[in-house]
Amino acid sequence: MDLTLGGFHHLTAITANAPGNLDFYTRVLGLRLVKKTVNQDDTTAYHLFYGDGDATPGSDITFFDWPAAPARRGTHSVTRTGFRVDPASIGWWRDHLAAAGAKMAEPNETTGRLSLAFEDPEGQRLALVADERIATRHPWEKSTVPAEHQILGLGPITMSVPALGPTEQVLTKVMNMQKLRDYPVSAISSNSVHVFGMGEGGPSAELHVAVEPDLPVAREGAGGVHHVAFRTPDHDGLTAWTERVRGFRIPSSGEVERYYFRSLYFREPGGVLFEIATDVPGFTADEPLETLGEHLSLPPFLEPRRASIESRLQPL
Repeated sequence: MDLTLGGFHHLTAITANAPGNLDFYTRVLGLRLVKKTVNQDDTTAYHLFYGDGDATPGSDITFFDWPAAPARRGTHSVTRTGFRVDPASIGWWRDHLAAAGAKMAEPNETTGRLSLAFEDPEGQRLALVADERIATRHPWEKSTVPAEHQILGLGPITMSVPALGPTEQVLTKVMNMQKLRDYPVSAISSNSVHVFGMGEGGPSAELHVAVEPDLPVAREGAGGVHHVAFRTPDHDGLTAWTERVRGFRIPSSGEVERYYFRSLYFREPGGVLFEIATDVPGFTADEPLETLGEHLSLPPFLEPRRASIESRLQPL
């Protein structure tokens, strides 16, 4: 079997303010709440999924709602999540985010792509990245953002490690990524960011690895990232990935059934939690596309506990 990752499946972060999180990602960023469910390992917490109009794999940023202290920034962590937009939309987004009071930088060109770095209200570091390779769009008709400016899906994701070697070995030898290019962390830093590509490449399939040995170790919390997930098409593909990871003697979760997808979890040597997740069956497994995210969805194995689970969740 050809084991090639199809890019990013989703990224999961942490919020300590679910209502505020919902407001920012739907009202300000114009994303669709495509699944309102709970953390399957901690059912006292929401698990909120935001994506495009069709809940396309590769469009989702998701959040665990935990009463956590703010994250401490540092290495051994994901440090910025990219979203792809039409190149002509960067200026529109700069004005839109400024009007919303978002903390942001001026647009700049990074490795040939115009990007706009900004933060959500809890300090989650994000970026809008111009995507010249737009093939299809899945706009949401009820979005607060005009269809031509809507977020197309996840873009480059950046992580920080203290040393490149061990992480590069896993990315290239185990996960079959290709090393593409390097660029400086900043104009005043001697450290570099190393770009690794998946599948057909492009901004939806680039993992940027910053080597920053002088940073403190990050601490997980609100405004930080929990894990990043990569795409495999189906269950057979995930089984093959499970066997491959086991063959390299990398400790993993084994296959985990999440109902909307099936997953494999493991940590790369820099400490970042990786997930490989299937594209199938998707979020329409238990509710129609037209009404995704409007009600609390629970996988069948949690449905008998619905009354208890709902009683412990704060209203959104």
